[in-house]
Amino acid sequence: MISVKVLGTGCKKCQTLEAKVRDLVSANNIDASVEKVTDIQEMVRYGIMMTPGLIINEKVKSFGIIPKDDQLLSWLKEN
Repeated sequence: MISVKVLGTGCKKCQTLEAKVRDLVSANNIDASVEKVTDIQEMVRYGIMMTPGLIINEKVKSFGIIPKDDQLLSWLKEN
């Protein structure tokens, strides 16, 4: 199972990224758990200074942007 974390305090971009990831996981039958992380200390632990942050299997994939669907799907499928 793939571990996906969306880091953010609840801003519009964070909500959009979380929704996109959940939709892609569901639509593509990807075995993944998607977790929303709002704890500032945990974000700092990952080195995220801009939200939203995307962590897949404990690796930082992006921060401060909403990646395109094809990029998200590629990251999800490579794990």
